[in-house]
Amino acid sequence: MAKRSSLYIRIVEGKNLPAKDITGSSDPYCIVKVDNEPIIRTATVWKTLCPFWGEEYQVHLPPTFHTVAFYVMDEDALSRDDVIGKVCLPRDTLASHPKGFSGWTHLTEVDPDEEVQGEIHLRLEVQPGTRACRLRCSVLEARDLAPKDRNGASDPFVRVRYKGRTQETSIVKKSCYPRWNETFEFELEEGATEVLCVETWDWDLVSRNDFLGKVVIDIQRLQVAQPEEGWFRLQPYQTKSRQHDEGNLGSLQLEVRLRDEMVLPSSCYQPLVQLLCHEVKLGMQGPGQLISLIEETTSTECRQDVATNLLKLFLGQGLAKDFLDLLFQLELSRTSETNTLFRSNSLASKSMESFLKVAGMQYLHGVLGPIVNKVFEEKKYVELDPSKVEVKDVGCSGLHRPQTEAEVLEQSAQTLRAHLGALLSALSRSVRACPAVVRATFRQLFRRVRERFPGAQHENVPFIAVTSFLCLRFFSPAIMSPKLFHLRERHADARTSRTLLLLAKAVQNVGNMDTPASRAKEAWMEPLQPTVRQGVAQLKDFITKLVDIEEKDELDLQRTLSLQAPPVKEGPLFIHRTKGKGPLMSSSFKKLYFFLTTEALSFAKTPSSKKSALIKLANIRAAEKVEEKSFGSSHVMQVIYTDDVGRPQTAYLQCKCVNELNQWLSALRKVSINNTGLLGSYHPGVFRGDKWSCCHQKEKTGQGCDKTRSRVTLQEWNDPLDHDLEAQLIYRHLLGVEAMLWERHRELSRGAEAGTVPTSPGEAPKDSLAQLLRVLQDLREAHSSSPAGSPPSEPNCLLELQT
Repeated sequence: MAKRSSLYIRIVEGKNLPAKDITGSSDPYCIVKVDNEPIIRTATVWKTLCPFWGEEYQVHLPPTFHTVAFYVMDEDALSRDDVIGKVCLPRDTLASHPKGFSGWTHLTEVDPDEEVQGEIHLRLEVQPGTRACRLRCSVLEARDLAPKDRNGASDPFVRVRYKGRTQETSIVKKSCYPRWNETFEFELEEGATEVLCVETWDWDLVSRNDFLGKVVIDIQRLQVAQPEEGWFRLQPYQTKSRQHDEGNLGSLQLEVRLRDEMVLPSSCYQPLVQLLCHEVKLGMQGPGQLISLIEETTSTECRQDVATNLLKLFLGQGLAKDFLDLLFQLELSRTSETNTLFRSNSLASKSMESFLKVAGMQYLHGVLGPIVNKVFEEKKYVELDPSKVEVKDVGCSGLHRPQTEAEVLEQSAQTLRAHLGALLSALSRSVRACPAVVRATFRQLFRRVRERFPGAQHENVPFIAVTSFLCLRFFSPAIMSPKLFHLRERHADARTSRTLLLLAKAVQNVGNMDTPASRAKEAWMEPLQPTVRQGVAQLKDFITKLVDIEEKDELDLQRTLSLQAPPVKEGPLFIHRTKGKGPLMSSSFKKLYFFLTTEALSFAKTPSSKKSALIKLANIRAAEKVEEKSFGSSHVMQVIYTDDVGRPQTAYLQCKCVNELNQWLSALRKVSINNTGLLGSYHPGVFRGDKWSCCHQKEKTGQGCDKTRSRVTLQEWNDPLDHDLEAQLIYRHLLGVEAMLWERHRELSRGAEAGTVPTSPGEAPKDSLAQLLRVLQDLREAHSSSPAGSPPSEPNCLLELQT
C-alpha cells in the first residue's frame, strides 16, 4: 500500500504585467517550483504584457511536499532575468479543495526574507540542574539551503536566541549543506514560556547578511531528560501585508488540482479489473453493458480523465483495441446521421484521443516533425485571407517596391501547397511506421462504420471516420500547437502561428474528404483546392493500406517490437569527461546522443551511429540534480550506478534547460523505480581534491548530505503503465457516481420483476451491475481498514481564484 500524490497544473495566461524592458514591454515566462525546487519552465512569450501560454503538466510528488509556487519572470538576453511576481499555493490549501483552483489571482512581490528553503538538523534536551534546568541545543547540520551568493552557494552560520541571549555557530564557507556539530546551553527558569529561535544566515563581508530561514521551538513541550532530535523545515519571516501591491504586478490565470490516492495492493483491484475486462471481451454480446453505463454516468467535465484511465487500464491488459471497438459500436448504434459521427465529446472520442497520444505520439513526431521544423525555420509571411494581407516592400539595393496583394496571395499559396504536399507524401510513406495496435484499431473502426453505413452513397464515411481522429483530433491540433505535443520547445511567433493555422485548416479539408460544406466555410482557401483534391486521393490510398492488416500480421509486428527494448527517451546531452591527474587535471563536457530504454542508458556520436552501453538499467541507484556551483550550470544531473564489479560510479550529464533536465530525471527515475538498492541520500556536489564540494566531507563513499527525490517525476505520454493506480482512479470515479449506479440497479430490478427485462442468471443486465456494486463495497472496506482510512468524497464545488 502506498500513497501517491500528483499535481495537475495548467498555466493559462497573464494580464496587466508591468513593463520590465526599456521598450515598454516584457518577455514573460513562468517557473513552477515545488518546495523551491524548479520543475517546470514555460516558453517565453516575447514582447507582451498579456502573455498566453496554455501549457499543461502533471507532476508526481511525494505526499510530504509543502508548497507549489508560480514565478513570472522577464527574460533578458544580456543580464539576469527579472522577477515580476509570484503566486504561492500551500499544500494544505490544495488538499482542502480536491476539485482544485481555477481562475485569476494577483501576483505578489517576491520578498527575499520569504524565499527560504531547506532543513536544519537539531538535537534539543532539557537537563536537570541543582538550582535550575538547562536547555541544551545542538546544531548539527543543514541541507538544501538557498544559494545567496553569485558562486551558487552560501556562507551559512546559525544564530540561536533565547530570552535575549544570542549565540552563534562558526561560518561554513561556500556550502548549502553545512555541518557544524556545535552545542549551546541556556539556563531555564521554572514555568518559562519563552520560545527558542534558531535562525540561519548567509554571512557577507561587505553587504548585510542574508536571511536563510528560521525554526521556532516551544520549550514547554520538551520534557526533562528526554532529548528530541530531527530535521526541522526552515520557515520564512512573518508574511508582510501587501494589500497596497495587489494588482500592481498583474494577474495570472491558473488551474491547479492536487490528487492524493491511497493505492492498495494489486490483489484488491483484481475483481474490479476482471469484471471490466470480462465486459469488454463480451463486447456488444454482453448483457450487462457496464461500459455503456459508465459512459452514461460520467459528466462532461471529467470524461477525459475517465477515458484516459480506462484506456490505460485496458492497454495494460492487452484489451485497448477491444475496448475501443466496443465504444465504436456503442456510438454507431445511437448515430443515424453520418455528418455527426464521432464529432461529439463522447467517451469513444475522448478514449481514442488518449489512445493516439499514448500509442501514436512517436509516430506523429516522425511524420510531422520535419514539416513543422521547416515552417519554423523558414519564417515566411503566409496569408490567404485577402482581408488580412499585409503588403510589404520587396527588392534590394534601393529598388524596393510595394509587393502587390496578388503576389502575396500567390506566394502564400505556393508555400502552403509545398508544406501540404510534403506532409501528405510523408503520411503516405508512413504505413509501416504506424504502430500495429493503432493500425488494428483503425481497421476495426473502418469495418464497423462500413457495416453501419453500407452503400455507394456512404463510400467516404469509413474514411472520414478514420480521419476524424487521425487528422482532426491528432495531426491538426499538433500542427497548431507544436509545443504542447513536444514537437518544439518554444511557442511559435505570430507569423509562424498563422502559417501553422492555415496548414492545419488545409489538413482538415483533406480529412473531410473535400466536402462542399468544408469548402463553403472559407472560400479564400480555394487556391489550395488542387492540392487538397490530390491529397484526398492520397489520403484514401493511405487509409486503405493502413487498415489492411490481418490478425497474423498484427501479432507478428507486436512480437517483433516486443523483442526490442522500447525507447523511453533519447536526445543530445553533454557528458562530463575528466582529463589528466593531480594539479594538471581538467574537465570538460562532450556532446553525445543518448538513448534510454528499459534495459540501459546508451550513447552514440550521432543518432544513426553505433550505440555503446553506458549504464545498465538495473545498476542505477539514483538520478539527481547537481548544485550549480559544481560546474557553473544549474542544468547538470548525475546518474549514480554500480559497475559490473559492484563499485559505485557517477556519470554527470548536462542538459540545455530546466525542462530537459527534469524530463531526463523523470525518465531515469521511472524506469529504475523498482531497482534494488536505491539510495536514500546523495551528494549534490562533486568530489574534488580531498572533499565533497557540497558539504566538505572528506570521505568519498560516506553517506550523502541530501535526500534523494526518486518520487518527483513529470508525467509523459510514454510513461510506463501503472495498473494499480489506474484501477484506483477508476474506483474513485465509480465511487463518486455510486448513487446513480444504485438507482440504475433499482430500475433494472423493478423491470425484472415486471418481466420487461431478462431474468435468467447470466443474462440479466443487473447481474454485472450488482457485481460492480459489490466490488465497490469491498474496495471501500479495504480502504477503511487501511492506515490512511477511506478516501474522502469529492465536493461538487470548484474553488475559484478571482481578481
